Amino acid sequence: MEVNPLKDRLKDKNIILASGSPRRKQILEELGLSFSIEIRKVIESYPSHLSPPEVALYLAKLKAEPFKKDLGEQDILITGDTIVCLDNEILGKPKDREEAFEMLSKLSQKEHQVISSVHLSSKEKSVDFKDITTVHFDKLSNSEIDYYLDYYQPFDKAGAYGIQEWIGQIGIKKIEGSFYTVMGMPTHLIYENLMKF
Repeated sequence: MEVNPLKDRLKDKNIILASGSPRRKQILEELGLSFSIEIRKVIESYPSHLSPPEVALYLAKLKAEPFKKDLGEQDILITGDTIVCLDNEILGKPKDREEAFEMLSKLSQKEHQVISSVHLSSKEKSVDFKDITTVHFDKLSNSEIDYYLDYYQPFDKAGAYGIQEWIGQIGIKKIEGSFYTVMGMPTHLIYENLMKF
């Protein structure tokens, strides 16, 4: 029977995903990883002078802070952050429906960047990496935005959308880069870095 190379490589390790995101959970499961989920609260604020890629890395590292003193010899912690950036403006998770509508209206007929960063850490070491994908949205009508917000309620998503959902199917005409980066984790870099870690 064929063995998953990543699972085999990490068979003696205890992988912890510090995220409540169903997308990140799904992505790691599809990579074939065995892992547990543990979430510890952090206040996601960052210095105002940071560039969008620096913000994503800063927040991924920040999410690892509450775990640092508790990591055991076999533990590998995975934390990540995804931000949507339009014309150098960071679009975070919308506070409410009104803000979500405003975000999607801004993204309509424009291209924007999605930056996903990951921080891997153990008792002994850590590594950071990020990936950037450019997403091109077609024109979105008000009724399309309303339908999406009513039925999918994407209020837990940066930029108020999920590429894997209806809005991605009808509204995204092209991406330059990794689909999984937009979904929340650059899988090719996760695989590469965990194999080396």
